[in-house]
Amino acid sequence: MSLHPNQVLLAPVVSEKSYSLITDRKYTFRVHEDAHKTQIRQAVEQLFEVEVQSVNIVKVQSKPKRRGATRGRRPGWKKAIVQLKAGHEIEIFEGATV
Repeated sequence: MSLHPNQVLLAPVVSEKSYSLITDRKYTFRVHEDAHKTQIRQAVEQLFEVEVQSVNIVKVQSKPKRRGATRGRRPGWKKAIVQLKAGHEIEIFEGATV
């Protein structure tokens, strides 16, 4: 499936763990369900003009939720942890402090 780089990367993941990984040049993104490692690598390199060293993908499982007697499930999603080569960084994350 051919996806445009803007469709591959949906949003950065905002959490304490993701911000602590920035010191190791690892950035976490929520990605499209059908995106694979090569597409994610190409999207990050095109959009942020950096060089990617490695890409790890994690499937976040859906969770059961309840509100009173009503039961349901939160949807699952896919995230990618992208490590950049030495000397490269993404400025969108740099203003954040943990």
